Amino acid sequence: MLWASDPAAGRQNNVLLRVACNSIEELLRMHDYKLGVVAIGRNEGDRLRRCLSSVLPVVPATVYVDSGSSDGSKQMATEMGAEVVDLDISRPFTAARARNEGLRRLLLAHPDIDFVQFVDGDCEVVEGWLDAAGKFLEDHPSYAVVCGRRRERYPERSIYNWLCDEEWNTPVGDALACGGDAMMRTTALKAVDGYRDSMIAGEEPELCLRFRQKGWRIHRLDQEMTLHDAAMTRFSQWWRRTIRSGHAYAAGAWLHGATPERHWVRETRRTWFWGILLPLSIAIAMAILGPWAALLALTYPLQWLRLLRRNGSARSSTFLVIGKFAEALGVLKFHSSRLRGAADTIIEYK
Repeated sequence: MLWASDPAAGRQNNVLLRVACNSIEELLRMHDYKLGVVAIGRNEGDRLRRCLSSVLPVVPATVYVDSGSSDGSKQMATEMGAEVVDLDISRPFTAARARNEGLRRLLLAHPDIDFVQFVDGDCEVVEGWLDAAGKFLEDHPSYAVVCGRRRERYPERSIYNWLCDEEWNTPVGDALACGGDAMMRTTALKAVDGYRDSMIAGEEPELCLRFRQKGWRIHRLDQEMTLHDAAMTRFSQWWRRTIRSGHAYAAGAWLHGATPERHWVRETRRTWFWGILLPLSIAIAMAILGPWAALLALTYPLQWLRLLRRNGSARSSTFLVIGKFAEALGVLKFHSSRLRGAADTIIEYK
């Protein structure tokens, strides 16, 4: 269980007093609730320094979970005042497992924590977000999660960074899911036993689905939340990240496709059609009918035009079409691992 006792549970976490708040007013900003932070990362370097610097001065109860870094991240986080959890390398790394381990350590040291802000180590929390998010959860007890606007720090540096920034520009208001950066109610996390450790991608939407099944709600505020540094400058990085998206679709549909919400069934079917079935059908038709059957491939530019009319961006439409082939690889990777009974391994793009 997420909140199970630990033999060392009686020990108090001395890190609470390592970092002092700049003023009494900053402590009072936390209102009546108690807030903790769980950051996760792997070889994030200066990005992690920015991340921790954005939370430690106002939330000393901060846990950093490291997934096998070799760049000195663990030592740096310790020196900055965060409590560091080093994931056991004998088990596969996943962001879901890292967040669970971080939350477990946070609650062992601070069992009275009401809300926890999860943040990826390549993100900087924007000033004012923690206060706004905590106040929202305090005022709205039926909500398990609140998130805001995650922005790319350098969208102008590459088209891949720009695509990330566009991807995160989602509607405000009640939502079906959140991303990796979000503030969550600890009672809600306990009610669903946290993240699903085995998921290597798409763990937040899967968690949010289980929240909603328990009657909890998710909300996206119209407010800046975090600055993300994707640091994607190569097509190969974007390609691997998109493979991960396909894997997430397949895993989500496999777990919850039969529920009334049909979780990610539509997305998975689209990937099967555009990335696998259509190109396979074209190849078979060419083998049987000859080169003229290649005209069936015009379906792709027609799809590009349809997407262009919908979103008004030629760049976005182009990568949406190309991305279906990468997503297809992710779908195949998931089902291949499932049929072989093999554990999935994380798909890194940095």
